[in-house]
Amino acid sequence: MSNISLLGCGTWGSAISQELAKNGHVVYAWHYDSAIVDSMNESRKHPKLPNFDFHENISFEKNIESCISKSNLIVIAVPSHAVRELMNDSFSFFTDKTILINLSKGLENNTLKTMSEVILDASGIDEKRIVSLYGPSHAEEVLQGFPTTLVAASVDEKISALVQDIFSSNILRVYNNNDIKGVELGGSLKNVIAIAAGICDGIGFGDNTKAALLTRGMAEITRLGISLGAKESTFSGLSGIGDLIATCLSEHSRNRHVGEEIGKGKSLSTILENMDMVAEGVKTTHSVHDLSIKHNLDMPISEGVYKILFENKNPKSIVSELMNRDLVNETNN
Repeated sequence: MSNISLLGCGTWGSAISQELAKNGHVVYAWHYDSAIVDSMNESRKHPKLPNFDFHENISFEKNIESCISKSNLIVIAVPSHAVRELMNDSFSFFTDKTILINLSKGLENNTLKTMSEVILDASGIDEKRIVSLYGPSHAEEVLQGFPTTLVAASVDEKISALVQDIFSSNILRVYNNNDIKGVELGGSLKNVIAIAAGICDGIGFGDNTKAALLTRGMAEITRLGISLGAKESTFSGLSGIGDLIATCLSEHSRNRHVGEEIGKGKSLSTILENMDMVAEGVKTTHSVHDLSIKHNLDMPISEGVYKILFENKNPKSIVSELMNRDLVNETNN
């Protein structure tokens, strides 16, 4: 069994640490807020997941250097916009044996980098020792013991196979993949489509609309992914169509929730003010907009979401624009 350090105690990081602990591993979890660390050590409960108790193999740390020093396996589980700052604060504590396992999904605004690229840029660690662990996975369902599948992606298949072995359990089945770019893009871009799916729900559209949205949304994700060097086949996998389905259809999805509230007429600022967790798709939408311009790609659904979020366009008018575009061949566009 292994010692594992977790940086970030959000709901998904906590669910992963719980399953690792149940599987016999010892987890040291760091959180930036010392009061929350004290509370979790004392109560053995997460403030946003009150219905489960942390496993005895999990302890909580206030000092990031101390947490990192206890393991060569470091799990990164902070929101995507915090990854660079986290790396800046912690890379000096890494060794030549450190393996970084990234759970964060998103694209960095301005640089337009994936999370593994941000980690590489900020830490200088060998890219072979970076793994992104993605897939259709809601923390609430993992904690209930529902069967879940993930994919561990790295340019070094020996390292991804190691992570695959450590994280697999009776309820977590982990596959591996060497297309880390495709895995990260699929797992990040689906959040934009999930916002669109929520908008459709909020307006009151039905199954026909949702099916069209997921299908054409997947076409956009794949188009952008291929242009950035990813493999087309990756988007048929767990971090592609798998994660898209889960995020667009689930009541647990924060991004779908944001879209649903917009579809009901609420403003983005009001929605975000009343959320206590991060909807990664909002920031990712801005990055996708920038990437589509940079690479001269047609991304009509993603661009529609951008206009709704950042230009205050009416959702129904955007739907009308989408439905009345020039008619095209399905497989070529």
